[in-house]
Amino acid sequence: MNTTADHTAVSGPEQRGLTQGEDGRWRIPWGNQSAQLRDYYDNEWAHPVRDERGIYERLVLEGFQAGLSWRTILQKRPAFRQAFAHFDPEKVAAFDETDIQRLLENPAIIRNRAKITAAISNAQVLLRTRESAPLPELLARYQQPLGSRFAHVDHIPTTSPEAAELARELKSLGYRFVGPTTCYALMQASGLVETRVEGESRC
Repeated sequence: MNTTADHTAVSGPEQRGLTQGEDGRWRIPWGNQSAQLRDYYDNEWAHPVRDERGIYERLVLEGFQAGLSWRTILQKRPAFRQAFAHFDPEKVAAFDETDIQRLLENPAIIRNRAKITAAISNAQVLLRTRESAPLPELLARYQQPLGSRFAHVDHIPTTSPEAAELARELKSLGYRFVGPTTCYALMQASGLVETRVEGESRC
């Protein structure tokens, strides 16, 4: 993994692949693509999430993102929250075929049956393993050391050995749509791993 320990030459933020927002702050490119993404990047992404409902929401949304852009998911997040009972696992776990049809007919969300049924199934797994393998505690075991910086945007990985191991553990419990890439994105979004680049204003 290439981090800022690679310092072979001093370069500015632009040479590190960062972009400058309208507010003058340097961010990784997707963080400056829209005002909504900028707000999410500054105020939510990589901030610690340790509550069950918050983690479940991110698990569901990362699963829906597969094959799509995060910008699309973020734009639809209010509709997702409404459609999925504000990501209350107990309520979602009780969804039946009528609810699935309701979701499939909802144009405000991603109408993918496999992803919808996975969200419901994952809520059921969460409840079933709440005592033996509580989701917040399970993820907390994969907390990575924070503080390191990457030398360039291109050095940011899309997965890691820890994410692959987390994916294996989640799958062994019955969770679905939890591949290594999805788990790494979940770890990033929940503040379990840091992927900052030298020169970011937020650093």
